[in-house]
Order: sequence, then structure tokens, then C-alpha cells
Amino acid sequence: MSADRPTMPPVRLHTDAELARDALAAPLLARAARLARWAGAGRSVDADGQLPADGLTEATAHLGLADDEEGPLHTADAWQLALDTGLVEFTEFTEDTDAAADARETGAPGGTAAAGDALATLTQGSPREVLDLWLAGLETVLADAAFPDLADLADASAADSADGEPDLDALDWNPEEEADFLDGVLGNLYLITALDEEAARRPVPLPALAASMIVPDDMDEPTDDVLEEVSDAMMRLDDQFRLLEPTGIVAYRPVDEELLTEDDGEGRIPETDPGAGELDAEDVARYGMVRLTPLGVFAVRARMLDAGIDAPVVGDLAGKGPEVLLDALPGHPETAARAEAEAWLAHRAPETAARELLAAARGDDGTAPLRRLACQQTLALVGAEAEPALREVLDDPQLGGLARVWLAERGVPDVPEPPQDMVFWLTVDTIAAQLAADGDTQELRDLVAGLAGTSEGFFDTVWRVDHPATEAVLEAMGRLHPDKKAAKAARKAAFKARSRRA
Repeated sequence: MSADRPTMPPVRLHTDAELARDALAAPLLARAARLARWAGAGRSVDADGQLPADGLTEATAHLGLADDEEGPLHTADAWQLALDTGLVEFTEFTEDTDAAADARETGAPGGTAAAGDALATLTQGSPREVLDLWLAGLETVLADAAFPDLADLADASAADSADGEPDLDALDWNPEEEADFLDGVLGNLYLITALDEEAARRPVPLPALAASMIVPDDMDEPTDDVLEEVSDAMMRLDDQFRLLEPTGIVAYRPVDEELLTEDDGEGRIPETDPGAGELDAEDVARYGMVRLTPLGVFAVRARMLDAGIDAPVVGDLAGKGPEVLLDALPGHPETAARAEAEAWLAHRAPETAARELLAAARGDDGTAPLRRLACQQTLALVGAEAEPALREVLDDPQLGGLARVWLAERGVPDVPEPPQDMVFWLTVDTIAAQLAADGDTQELRDLVAGLAGTSEGFFDTVWRVDHPATEAVLEAMGRLHPDKKAAKAARKAAFKARSRRA
């Protein structure tokens, strides 16, 4: 893998069977399949494969959408998806056929559309084949979502074109930029899901999602121009998510139309009064709420892989060696790290797993403290059957401390007290791991304050610890300790440790 290849946090995917069921239940694909069966041996269509007015009316009624104001639009979208995915196959009349002659005389459409070979995939194909078909259809919908609204095209023509032809330059629309923007939004939703599965179950407010794409990270207060850009982005996303929701990729609550104003003729969302206080949950929801569905996580990941992004899945490391697992876990979100460790352990006997993990945790390199922290966290999931492997390393200067912690937590008898130098070595190793994992966190500050307070001569002893990170740990303790006297003692000890190594 290239070192500069983008990498995402791992996600937990549903099984192919579960995802295929979700795909088949998605309104757009379900309607497209019904229309393909309705088309049967053949339906008259125009030269572009589209249903004529009477055919669209009949198809809309077949879908049970006759009383829906947007029923014809939903039907047309489903028919287009059926054409795009091969659920329906279009055959154009040729000039020398009797059918073509009849079409010219009667004004009938220019071809026939019948159920395609792909329809059998939905009932006879494997879950993966169903998902591949669904993904192919999703790509066409995403392309449509990045295309400007036809009403905007008409407005651009009327305002900026003398001959009435659409003026794309007047729209300030770049198809690649628009597609990249939508990909970025979906990528942000994916990242939210990967970093926190619990948070991912809660939809994201549309204003926050738009702002994450528009407002620079270093901007404390957005300018009026930036706020207007965010508002415009929200309106585009509202249209796009309305189009995407029937595919099953997102769950979306649209912007409440009562919030829209037509004062400027562009349907912008009105600004809220900064002095009105915080909006409650229902008020926030009126501005639009969206989240990726499990099917959406699968789809966005598939597109990322196609784009050359490394997008791992929880469980990918189950067949890898212990060194690969311990190197990877510190970079995982907490829930994903636990799930990954559980998947790895499920393939091994507890004692064997513990012995492999302990062996991989040894080392004096810069990442070794993180490996040992990951080892300790993974061993916490191992049952009592692993006790023999932990007892084997009680005298190991690098592993004896964490082995004693594991045994003590399980109430195992006859565990010898650790020598003092092992206690101090484990202290340095633990702080080094925390520094590497999270930096100067409040949790680490509390740990530093607590450790330094356990022994009156702590700093007089710890600088002598033979650990590669001793100096760095003491310097950090000098920064983080809340007591000025103790912080000064830590800095003095760091100087001694540095002199000792010189």
C-alpha cells in the first residue's frame, strides 16, 4: 500500500444478505422491478425508451401512486432506473420493419421496452449480484443528483441567452465540482459513522453538514458571504437528498418548506435571530436531518475503494498476525477496536492468542508502548484459560507488569509482588503509550497527578528507569502536572535522564 494512500477508519458492515434485502426494499429499486414485470413481453415507448403519457399514467396506477401528487415523477424515475440497470430493455424500431411503418402512420412511439435479463438477478442472483445491480443504479442517480435543476436551466436561458439556448456558464455550474462536493458530503457522513457508531444512528442536521463543507476550520465567525454560501449549499443538498433517499442510501427528513422564503426568488433558508437563543431539537430538525443507512455505508465504501481510498472493514484483521493487529488497533475508534480484537480472538484458543499477543508486544521501538497498550486492552477480552501464558512472562521486564495487572483483575492467587523497577518501568511505558495515542488529554493529566503522588521520591527514582521514553515522559509530566513544585521536579528529573543517556 502506498504511504500516501488515503485511509479511513474501519466500519462495521452488515452481511451481504442483509444489505441485499435492504437494496430490494429500497423504494426506487422495488418500483423499478415492479415496472419491469409490468412491462412483460413489451410496452410501447418513445425513441428514448420513455413511456408515453398514457403508458406513464398506467404505470403510475400500477405502482399505486395515482393519488400521489408526485406519483408520475416517482414512476418516471423508477422507469429510468429500470432502463439504466437492464431490468427493462429497450428495442428501437428499425426503418424497414412493419412496426416502424405502423408507428409512422399512427404516431405511435418509436420502440418497445420489455423485461430484461437483469430482472432474474433480483430473484435468482446471489446477494452480491443484487448489490452490484443496485450499485450500478445508484451511480446513475448520483449523476442525476449532481446535475442542475431544469428550472435553473430555464432561468439561465431566459436571463442570459439571446437565442433561448441554456447557458451553462450562467449557472456557475461545474459538473466535476458538483459531483466532488456531493462525494465529500457523503464522505463526511461515512466518517461520522466510522468514528462513532452510536452517534451515527442519530441524523446530522443539514446546516451542520453544509457548514462542514463550506466554513474553513480556522474561521471563528463565518462571514455573511460564507453564511450565504452555506445556505445555498443546504438548498442544493436538500434537493439531492430528496432524490437519493428512494435509493436507500440515506434516511432523510427534508427541509420544512415553511422555512423557505421567496423574497429573493431563490428559495433561500431565512437567517435565524442570533439573539433568539438555542434552537430546540424539533426546530433543528425542521432545517433537514440526514444519516447514512447501513446500505449507504456499504455504497460509499465501495465508491471509496474505486477511488483508491483505503476503507477497511471491522474483521479484516481476523486472519492477520498479532503484530498487525497490535499496530492497527491504536488508530481505531474505541468500539471498532474492541470489535476488531474480538473478531481476531474468535479465531484462536485463549491461551494461544495470549501467547501470540505477548510476543508481539515486546520491543524498544517508538511504537512499542502503543503495542503493549493494545495488547493489554485485547487481553482484557480473553478468558481465564489464558492464565498459563500470562504466568510465563511474570519475570519479563517489559511484560511482567501488564501480566500482573491481568492476573490481579481476575483475582488469581499466588501472584508475586512486582519488583520496584518493574513498577516504575510500567509507569513510564503506560504514560508513553497514552502520549502517543491521545496527546495531552485531561485523562492523562489526572494520571500524571495521581502517579506522581503515590511516592514521595517518585521523580528521584523514575529518571533512572531504563526505558527509551523515560526522558519524553518526564518532560510531559513537567508540562502536565498541576502542582508547580512537582512539575519542576519532573523537569529536573528529565534533565537527569537526558544527561544519563548522553
